[in-house]
Amino acid sequence: MELTGSTGKDDYNDKYHFITFENDKLLNYNNSCEKYCIFGYVSCKSALKSLFAAVIQVSAPKSLPFVIPAFSQQPAFDKRIGEGQELTKALEQKPDDAQYYCQRAYCHILLGNYSDAVADAKKSLELNPNSSTALLRKGICEYHEKNYAAALETFTEGQKLNSADADLTAWIKRCQEAQNVTKLTHKNLSLSICPNQSASQRTHQSKIKYDWYQTESQVIITLMIKNVQKNDVNVEFSEKELSALVKLPSGDDYSLKLRLLHPIIPEQSTFKVLSTKIEIKMKKPEAVRWEKLEGQGDVPNPKPFIADVKNLYPSSSHYTRNWDKLVGEIKEEEKNEKLEGDAALNKLFQQIYSDGSDEVKRAMNKSFMESGGTVLSTNWSDVGKRKVEINPPDDMEWKKY
Repeated sequence: MELTGSTGKDDYNDKYHFITFENDKLLNYNNSCEKYCIFGYVSCKSALKSLFAAVIQVSAPKSLPFVIPAFSQQPAFDKRIGEGQELTKALEQKPDDAQYYCQRAYCHILLGNYSDAVADAKKSLELNPNSSTALLRKGICEYHEKNYAAALETFTEGQKLNSADADLTAWIKRCQEAQNVTKLTHKNLSLSICPNQSASQRTHQSKIKYDWYQTESQVIITLMIKNVQKNDVNVEFSEKELSALVKLPSGDDYSLKLRLLHPIIPEQSTFKVLSTKIEIKMKKPEAVRWEKLEGQGDVPNPKPFIADVKNLYPSSSHYTRNWDKLVGEIKEEEKNEKLEGDAALNKLFQQIYSDGSDEVKRAMNKSFMESGGTVLSTNWSDVGKRKVEINPPDDMEWKKY
């Protein structure tokens, strides 16, 4: 491909030969993207006579094609190095010449030496703070180093000095686009990672259960967590608050924070880490009965703890139940239940046996067993002296199976 034109500030009138390579393959010229390019000259239609070892990154606004001159006998790379060396010699003679530093920064940019280019651009700005060209070159270096915020600030400052410079306007637009892409990428990463972590933590929180019950002097909470090391458990007590933080074997954190119904004594409250659970014991300041574990505000007239209340059902649902009382209620219902037929007769025999003396119970057992279930006597004086014979009812026949 053969292009003609002018490089602008550089006074070259030769023809330009622009050849783009990537992964050792010849590509078509595309001025709308960034590529790594090798530049050489063409001596005939499509044959390359020589390639130069210069690899530089070309990056230009879409509307401003970036063309490097390639002379018939001299590579562009060597030309820029030569210019840089000449400028270095010139600066030895005139170390305070801002234009020399600005031109050498341009050479460094073409060669991809962005750190050296920034240094020269900054030196040029120290000597001439009103140079929009030096600001342009400093901003280009910052852009290529992916410091988009600093580059945008530099280009904006240059535009204030020279609002008619189309290059500055184009680079400002590119910085803004690059910043938007970076922000969007970071946002997408946050959305893809953070919700998963939260979901994982919520899953662990929901799977882990805790129970509680109380005695006259303590309220005991049991966390159902296995195989936890003591160093991975931190429990803090305050007068009406409990907080626990546990590092789970999976690496996740489990936290429990409760606002307690009644005060406790923090100094006398303890916890114990076992292989199958974590047991937290909170000391009661007085023997009152906790109706529930958590609560807000003062509870009027707390009830005293009843010593004979046993077997309170522990549960994370904060509901307690007196099982002894429930058993008593069931027995009372059974006692008052009205039965008929064989059920009523069996209940009568059960009642006689339950209320009878030891002799009555022995008589009933002996007579029932020896008679094959056909005789049931409560008279030990009678059945204790003899073997009870089988005696089925008149309308029935006893058979042995």
